[in-house]
Amino acid sequence: MRTVCVCVLLAALFVGGCASQKGESFALAGFNFAELDKVAILEVTGAVRGETVKNQIGSYFESELLRRGYSPIERSQIQVLLKEQEFQASDITSNTGAAQAGKVLNVSAVMLINIPKYKEEMTMTAKMVNVEDARILWIGNGSGTTGKTFATILGAAAGAAAGVAVAGEGDQLVGGIAGAVLGGVAGQALSPQQEEQVKKVIAKVCESMPARFVGQR
Repeated sequence: MRTVCVCVLLAALFVGGCASQKGESFALAGFNFAELDKVAILEVTGAVRGETVKNQIGSYFESELLRRGYSPIERSQIQVLLKEQEFQASDITSNTGAAQAGKVLNVSAVMLINIPKYKEEMTMTAKMVNVEDARILWIGNGSGTTGKTFATILGAAAGAAAGVAVAGEGDQLVGGIAGAVLGGVAGQALSPQQEEQVKKVIAKVCESMPARFVGQR
C-alpha cells in the first residue's frame, strides 16, 4: 500500500512537471501607452473565492505592470477608497463603471480580471480600460493547470500515511480520503504549487502586454 502511495505521488509530480500554460493578448492599435501612469486593479471576479486568493492574484498582476513601467495602486488602498465612495462590486464590472471608479481613484487606467474556471484547469481574462473614455486598451486571456489536483493527492497520501501510523493498514483508505479533503480545501491562500502555476498563467496572459516605454519588458 505504501508503494501505491509513492507511485501516486510520483505520478502527481510528473503531471505537475508536464503542465503547460497558454496565453495571448491584443492591444489597441495606435494608442500611446506612455500616456498611462497609475493603474488600479479593480476586481478579481469569477470562480476564485476569498480576499486572500484575490489579493495574491492581484499582486502577481501588479508585478507584471511594474515590470512594464506602470505604477499599480495597492489593492487594499483601492478597496478603502471605493468603499468610501459607496462603489459596489456590480458597479465596476462594465467598462463604463470601471472607468468611473478609475476617476475616483485618480488613475490613468484600470484593470479587470476574471477567472471563469478554477479547478484542475483554470482560464483567465484580464483587460485594461482607459479611464478617460472607457475604451479597452489591452485584453489578454490564458489557461493552464492550477496544481489543485497535486495538492489534493499530497493531502490524500499524507492522510493515508497517518492512517497507517495510528490504526494500521486497514484504515489507509479512510485516512487517504480525509487527507484528500483537507489537502484540497484547507486554507484560503494558494498553496506553493498553485501559486507557481497561477503565476505562469498570468505571465503568459501578460506576455505581450505593451510596456509604457519602448525597451521595457
